[in-house]
Amino acid sequence: MSDQTPETSVAADTMPGDRASAFSLDIEERSIGDAIRGWVSRLRTGDPGALPSVLGLIILAIIFNQVSDRFLTRYNIGNIPGQGAYIAVIGLGLVFVLLLGEIDLSAGTAGGCAAAIAAVAVVHGELHGSLPGLLWWSLVVGLLIGVALAVWLKAWSAAVVVALGWVLVVTNLTQHLFLALVAAVCIGAAIGVLNGYLVAKVGIPSFVVTLALFLAWQGVLQFALSGQPINTSNYALWNNLAYGTLSVTMSWVFTIVVVGGYVAYTLVTSIQAKRKNLAHDRLNLVLLRGGVLAVAAIAVTAFFVQNRGVLVSAPKQGIPTPAVIVIVLMILCTFALTKTTWGRHLYATGGNAEAARRAGIDVAHIKVTAFVLCSAFGALGGIMLASSQSSASLDLGSGNVLLFAVAAAVIGGTSLFGGRGKPRDAIIGALVIAIIPNGLSLKPSINPQWQSVITGVVLLVAAAIDAVSRRRAARS
Repeated sequence: MSDQTPETSVAADTMPGDRASAFSLDIEERSIGDAIRGWVSRLRTGDPGALPSVLGLIILAIIFNQVSDRFLTRYNIGNIPGQGAYIAVIGLGLVFVLLLGEIDLSAGTAGGCAAAIAAVAVVHGELHGSLPGLLWWSLVVGLLIGVALAVWLKAWSAAVVVALGWVLVVTNLTQHLFLALVAAVCIGAAIGVLNGYLVAKVGIPSFVVTLALFLAWQGVLQFALSGQPINTSNYALWNNLAYGTLSVTMSWVFTIVVVGGYVAYTLVTSIQAKRKNLAHDRLNLVLLRGGVLAVAAIAVTAFFVQNRGVLVSAPKQGIPTPAVIVIVLMILCTFALTKTTWGRHLYATGGNAEAARRAGIDVAHIKVTAFVLCSAFGALGGIMLASSQSSASLDLGSGNVLLFAVAAAVIGGTSLFGGRGKPRDAIIGALVIAIIPNGLSLKPSINPQWQSVITGVVLLVAAAIDAVSRRRAARS
């Protein structure tokens, strides 16, 4: 007698083409109608994505345009990227941690501290002798400990980055501005290694760890600056991070590269998936998405290449440099989260850490790397904040900076409960956060306290939408 059951006999006799047809979902060819129905279905099942934040952005723009006819002028719109870029950058880092259902309250002050150390290095020409002795040796030894912890936790990339920071610090290469800024990001990565270790290995709740370090880095910042703010506006590279622009030619080149790269990538991906009999988008859907992006990008670029300078003798044209930085970082973060094994593991860990652990995912490693990225982005955000303020001030990164960054990610659509969110969320949310004080400042008669009130209400609405959508998703 044969050992095969009827079911296995059928499976054995099925031709490859028949087996492929048995899994029709795997070879689904999505049309424009399918994409629309899928989007509507996600809305019904409690996944609004970025829709609420986009609608909020439009509503705020309409309101502030009624408040002041200067709101939609080229000059004012051109100022918004510089005012909100640091929030977007810190928010991008926080997305990684929020996807795990964790929080990092120290990203703002850690970033401010790292930026302040870079400012000291550049202005005084060295760190050894400019920083208090105890702080200098704590920095040197702390970076070495960060390398050791990263190696032990198998966070190899973090170990390399922190080691680079140590080399730059001990060799005094930080006297050069660019290398000083690189060292600041490396210091941020070292702080992230510490955060990740205390959360993932020691088991201290992330809220407690980062709240304690939020306070600690404020004190370290005061020691680093010796009670005196440092002017950064004299350094063109640093100043341009908030106030610079691309040339008109480079603005169009940047737009063509971004749009062309997106269209080419999605087109090649669709063609390759079709050849392998995998789910893919139809050509018309790919071209429609690319066309919409192209139209939007061309319109934005055409707007920014017009002169928006106040003085005729000093024209200001081109895409703002902070906008370019944020867009490039968003693309890199999106690729890391959606096209790499690490990104899939991060989403899986945020969805259910225990299930991810049982599936063989190194949950501790994922958490550590997420905190490393968060603090490194925090350091870059601190650098951009110093550029926006034209100085490394005594309260750099403290106050509402972190709260605004968290609010940006949440308002954009990232869930506080983990497992759901995209890098674009931080960008959209940062626009919302930046528009509020910008619009209110155009009407001096409006009390500035309204900024906190409106921001708080917007954040509360975003959190409520998140909670309601998750409840609906659980029921469906």
